[in-house]
Amino acid sequence: MRIDEILSKKRTLSFEVFPPKKGAEELDKLLRTIDALKALSPDFISVTCGAGGSNAKNVVQIADYIQNGAGINALAHITGGPSAPADVDAAAKALRQKGIENVLCLRGDRPVGYEADYCRYFPHATDLAEYLAPYGFTLGAACYPEGHPECESLYADLVNMKKKEKAGAKFFITQLFYDNSYYYRLVGEARRIGIAAPIIPGIMPLVNPKNIRRIKEMCGSAIPLEFRNMIEIYASRSAVMEEIGYNYAVYQIIDLIAKGAPGIHLYVMNNARTAQEICSRIGRVLHELF
Repeated sequence: MRIDEILSKKRTLSFEVFPPKKGAEELDKLLRTIDALKALSPDFISVTCGAGGSNAKNVVQIADYIQNGAGINALAHITGGPSAPADVDAAAKALRQKGIENVLCLRGDRPVGYEADYCRYFPHATDLAEYLAPYGFTLGAACYPEGHPECESLYADLVNMKKKEKAGAKFFITQLFYDNSYYYRLVGEARRIGIAAPIIPGIMPLVNPKNIRRIKEMCGSAIPLEFRNMIEIYASRSAVMEEIGYNYAVYQIIDLIAKGAPGIHLYVMNNARTAQEICSRIGRVLHELF
């Protein structure tokens, strides 16, 4: 089912997984994770490409399993930055053959040390969206509550976001964030300049303090002082840190839903337990509001 159609009827709950870098054993483990996620009744599961388009071949296989094996709507990522038109055509045709309707269009993160040729054919997500138009996918795109790291300001980034919508994006999924005020600002400013598509907030529970540096390097996401204080005090106590991370994510989700977010997209890092822990804590919210 098309994700924009689902969003027109209800709030969505969705998860994101990524292709493993290792062999068949890790892939089998991911497929079992998808089976576990199915029990939580998500509206869709997205599957990413790695930086530089790595693991792109596995995206079709995993999206096929999500859609046709587990019976869940699949959202396959296609990254334009590292791809030649022939690569995009091959992925698009393979996804279409599997009956997959939904694609998230991305330029893709520029890997460290990658040369300028990274964006030779599709320098922007809009270029990829326009190229994919004849395939008839329902297209989504990424957005950044705190502004794209390579953009000079949030408002310059909003111009790009509007271009994505004009190029065919029917919905947006945000990069992860930990301060909901950035999401509300993004939505407010997007609506002010005429962006109408639903903007789904992306949440990644922070249960391991070692991930703070990686998160800041990846997307520059700010950690609110109150949350950071808790992390620093309990960083050496893993069980306590997990509870803090899960409960902070629950706080974010309840606040977002109460203030009108069209759904929640959980970055679960291929860990079904993360999704299970969050959903067990918001069961009544899911029942009443989704």
